[in-house]
Amino acid sequence: MPRRGTGKGLLVQATAKLNLGLEVLGRRNDGYHEIRTVMQEIDLADELEILPADSLVVRCDDPALNGERNLVWKAAVELARECGRLPLAEITVRKRIPIAMGLGGGSSDAAAALMGLNQFWKLDLGPERLAAVASRVGSDVPFFLWGGAALASGRGEVIEPLPSQRGVSVSLICPESTMIDKTARLYGRLNSGHFSDGGVTQRLVQNLIAGQWADDLFHNVFEGPALQEFSSLPGILDAVERATGRRPHLSGAGPALFLYASSLVEYYSVTRALQGHRAQAYFVRTLGRSARPLAAGYPSH
Repeated sequence: MPRRGTGKGLLVQATAKLNLGLEVLGRRNDGYHEIRTVMQEIDLADELEILPADSLVVRCDDPALNGERNLVWKAAVELARECGRLPLAEITVRKRIPIAMGLGGGSSDAAAALMGLNQFWKLDLGPERLAAVASRVGSDVPFFLWGGAALASGRGEVIEPLPSQRGVSVSLICPESTMIDKTARLYGRLNSGHFSDGGVTQRLVQNLIAGQWADDLFHNVFEGPALQEFSSLPGILDAVERATGRRPHLSGAGPALFLYASSLVEYYSVTRALQGHRAQAYFVRTLGRSARPLAAGYPSH
C-alpha cells in the first residue's frame, strides 16, 4: 500500500459537458473520424483528490474504474513520461457524472488529473504542452483543460474557444442503460449517408457568437443510431417530448438527453414524465471558461 505522506493534498473538480451539435464529416486515414462539435461545460462535476504516495494508485467509488481501467491512470502516466519522472500519486475519483452517458466524465477526470498533477508535482507546464499531453490521453480531454464553450474539430482535440452562454439552465436526462464499447458501437453504425459538411455546426457557432441559439441547430449525427442501440431511449424521449412540448437532444454518443434553456417548471415536468422509466433527471447550468475551478490545496493527514 502506498504511503499517504505528510505533504499537502489537492482537490480538483472535473465538470461534465454537453454536445450542443455534433457532425461527422467522414473517416480519416488514421482510422478516426473527422468531426465538428460544439461542446459546452456544465456544473455537474466529479471530484478528484490527489495525495502523496510512493507509487501510482487510482481509486474510484465505482470499483469498475479502479486502477489502469480509469483514464486518470493514463493521464498520470503520460504526464509523468512527458516530464521524465515517476508517476507517484494516490488519486481518488468520486463520481457524480453518470458514467458512459455522452457527458465526457472520463475525459474530464483525465483533464482534471493533468491540471492537478501539474500543480501537485510542481511541473509548471504551460497550456500548449499540457494540451499536447491531453490529446494523447483522449480526443475530448483537451477541451476540459479550458471548459466553457468551444468548437472542437479533427478527432475532437482541436479546440477553438467560443463565447460561453454562462448560467443557462438545462434539464438533463440520463437513462440507466449503458453498454460495453458504446462509442465504438455507435461509430460502427455510421455510414456515408450520415456524413455531412459541418454546415449545421457552423451555423450553430455563428448563432452562439451572436448570443443566440435555436433548438433546430442542435443536431447530433448519433441520434438515429443511439435510438437503435438503446432500447429504452425512444420511450424516454417520447415521454419527455409529450410532457414538455420540446424534443430533447442527444449529447455525444448518448444516451444522455438534454433540454437547453430550460426552467424549473419544465424540469419538474420532466421528472414526472420519467416516472415508470429507468432514468434520472438533473437540473444543471452552463459554465463559462473563467468559472471553471481548478484545484484547491489542503493539509493532508
